[in-house]
Amino acid sequence: MTNQHPITPPPELVEQWAHLPADWNTVAFLIAQWGADQELEACCEVLARELICDGKHVATDLRMIRRPKPPSLKETLLARVARIPGEGADAAYLRHWVDNESQRLVDLLHEVFKSLPD
Repeated sequence: MTNQHPITPPPELVEQWAHLPADWNTVAFLIAQWGADQELEACCEVLARELICDGKHVATDLRMIRRPKPPSLKETLLARVARIPGEGADAAYLRHWVDNESQRLVDLLHEVFKSLPD
């Protein structure tokens, strides 16, 4: 019998982490994220098993709340475009907006265009 903790990463994953660049912050983040994901999945299994009526829905809701998916490129682009100043914006605000947002918007558009099929 081993004294291995039940949330021990598989050897392949440990090997993958060992070959990451020497940025220990990244390695520590990946290890912590993996452990947190294992804990979340264990909690979801208990919820699904122990709650008779809506256990699966509760587990799904918990997973979505704790691990939200980032917005899609389309959602991000639409949110940025919605912030473009409209009529009535004064010149100082427009200069501020252009200085702060235009490069980010161009970068985002670049990502969107790269993701489109040929």
